[in-house]
Amino acid sequence: MIARIWHGWTTPANANAYETLLRTKILPGIQRTHDCKGIYLFGRPAGNEVEFITLLFFDSLDAIRKFAGEDYEVAVVPAEARKLLARFDERSQHYETLVQM
Repeated sequence: MIARIWHGWTTPANANAYETLLRTKILPGIQRTHDCKGIYLFGRPAGNEVEFITLLFFDSLDAIRKFAGEDYEVAVVPAEARKLLARFDERSQHYETLVQM
């Protein structure tokens, strides 16, 4: 199993709208259409911003390529999410899951 980790930051004023967009549209869409095996969403205040982290699980790098494209590390950030974000990682990190308990 491969974990895909990505960070985005928004203003406190946009945080609720961004979280709602993730919960109701973006993350369910990824799970339905991209063979994603699990999703976690984390959030926390970070100075004058709110940080969000997504953790997505896929069976393989090939599955991630189907989701993100051949350059699979490039962040997949829909236009409506970009409008709410102050900044975000341009590239995602990927880790092999070594232990799951």
